[in-house]
Amino acid sequence: MKIILRCGGVLRSSPERELVDDYLKRAGGLVQSCGFHSVSEEQVDLKKCKTRAEETEKITSARSTSHQYIVLDERGKSLTSRQIAKTLSRLKDDGISETIFVIGGADGFEPSNLPKNAMKWSFGAQVWPHKLVRIMLAEQVYRALSIMAGSPYHRD
Repeated sequence: MKIILRCGGVLRSSPERELVDDYLKRAGGLVQSCGFHSVSEEQVDLKKCKTRAEETEKITSARSTSHQYIVLDERGKSLTSRQIAKTLSRLKDDGISETIFVIGGADGFEPSNLPKNAMKWSFGAQVWPHKLVRIMLAEQVYRALSIMAGSPYHRD
């Protein structure tokens, strides 16, 4: 299964870019040992979109016949790192070819335009800057793969 971070907006050279790249590189070193195909990031330029609905449509355009969207939204379900690892493992075992984490534009998503089967996850009730959400998501994917690979986990 491919793990894709599909993010609204473009992160250019910056400390945030360096952190995202670092966590994705670390995660990339673990994917095969955990039975995954790859982990990557896709930046979606939303500048030409005029409405939240257009942004939602552009960022959630269908990719494959067997994919699962996980939308990051402050109203979503808050999971532990172990729950994230279990969910990714279950999706892989269920034959999902791509799990696509989605971070929307500055105004969030148009709920009626989200795919019907999309899961909604949250990093808490707070509203986070999208650059930080991207870093936190990359770190949590890395952490989930580390847990699946049997690396020592500080909570044990």
